[in-house]
Amino acid sequence: MADVKHFDEAEVLATVEQLFWRRGSAATGIQDVVAATGLSRSSLYNAFGGKDDLYAAAARRYLEHRSRPMFGQLAADGRGLVAVRAFFDQLLRLRCSGEYAGWGCMMANANAEDPPDAVRAVLSEHHAVLRDALAAALKVAEGNGELRAGVEVVGAAELLTLLSYAINLRSRSGATRAQLRSAVDAALTALAA
Repeated sequence: MADVKHFDEAEVLATVEQLFWRRGSAATGIQDVVAATGLSRSSLYNAFGGKDDLYAAAARRYLEHRSRPMFGQLAADGRGLVAVRAFFDQLLRLRCSGEYAGWGCMMANANAEDPPDAVRAVLSEHHAVLRDALAAALKVAEGNGELRAGVEVVGAAELLTLLSYAINLRSRSGATRAQLRSAVDAALTALAA
């Protein structure tokens, strides 16, 4: 087995991220991590700490490499409701087709488990970054007169954040893109002027 001095930690963490993402923490034992990475337990423990530490590092990697770029694009888009729809179109495409179809979102999946405190902190950060990105897009929509009178931007952003988590969970259990799109259409229609 590889020794702690002879492996790329970033590469190992990418492998572990996919393992926890696909299977969840509860269904992933340290022996599964050993098998997926080819490292010994002691190498893993020396580099990352225990399973909870490794899970938190994998969650942090997911947030930084997968979620933040997508959320940043949404926040900077500047097209109002068109940007929100484009975000959900991308989310539906990612969850219903391609390499990671049916995996859901690692953060949504972790919310459905009983994550350790270090992972809860990453989940809270993920939620806040997504909500704030949606709020930024909705503020643009509000400024453009695209929102129905009385729509409260922060509350609507929270609602859309929760919708994105629901889409991730339902896609994992086999919901079709058409089924999920109908929920997005209903939510955006309810917000639009």
